[in-house]
Amino acid sequence: MRFLFIPLILLVVAGLLFGCASKNAQPIARPAFSADSAYSYIERQVQMGPRVPGTTAHDECAAYLIQTLERMGGSVEQQRGTMTNYAGEELPVRNIIAHFGSRSLANRILLAAHYDTRPWSDEESDYDNRFLSIDGANDGASGVGVLLEVARQLGLRQQDTAANVRGIDIIFFDCEDYGTPSFYTGPQKENTWCLGSQFWTDLLSIRRETYQFGIVLDMVGAPDAVFPKEHYSMQYARDYVEKIWRAAGQLGYGQRFANQKEYPIVDDHYYINTRAGIPCVDIIHYNRSSDTGFPFWWHTQQDNMQNISTATLQAVGEVVMKVIE
Repeated sequence: MRFLFIPLILLVVAGLLFGCASKNAQPIARPAFSADSAYSYIERQVQMGPRVPGTTAHDECAAYLIQTLERMGGSVEQQRGTMTNYAGEELPVRNIIAHFGSRSLANRILLAAHYDTRPWSDEESDYDNRFLSIDGANDGASGVGVLLEVARQLGLRQQDTAANVRGIDIIFFDCEDYGTPSFYTGPQKENTWCLGSQFWTDLLSIRRETYQFGIVLDMVGAPDAVFPKEHYSMQYARDYVEKIWRAAGQLGYGQRFANQKEYPIVDDHYYINTRAGIPCVDIIHYNRSSDTGFPFWWHTQQDNMQNISTATLQAVGEVVMKVIE
């Protein structure tokens, strides 16, 4: 062991400085957010079964989201239409949008997650299991659960007549996870993922609403979740990435919001950035030790409530609330 000699006078001075800093340090104001509430919203979605577009569970989930957002004080609208899926078939799309705060159409903040689930478990090792749909507790429901709790907090702010709630839109995109399955051998088509956000951006040019920036949440509930700085987020929305990750550090979540860049992912934020021109950040779980770059149970039957942690939900929820203050 190597010992470091430090003169006594330096130790005394350092102690005095540390004592003064400790007395003057102000506790960090933590935003209001309940992980238990977010968890219950996730659990409710999973109880409905896989929310695959065109199924009863999907319709039930859409109705639940609309009713819940309206109860929380959101002004809710729906976007309905069709998009062409990977096999050239028409697929119904149903986006759900809730408006909170200021009615101004300028400088709004966009918060988004997808509420549909993968129709197949195409990452299962057993081939026969690849045709089973998934619970989507993490991949889909976790982002929705966090944003429902954010919506609840925004609704409480709106009830306070003295509060100045800026314009915030929460969008639950449909058909994000209907991309080409790994077992498909037919003609390959581009842009088969994130059909709901593609549909939204096509309509956005007509409506001309203006957003300052956006945040997409995807797979934000796992116990070991780490969120590095995704490539497209850095390319199109670097300033907002840094703002979000700085807020995470201030709240003590620097280990979860890792200061490292990662490879590009085509998620809903990609089309918001490239088609709508809105700077948008993707908060998404990476796992470098897996072959896919995602959790080992991604797009498998193991994407269930066992892989949801209230500690992770609390971290993500607080960071989002801090950024939109």
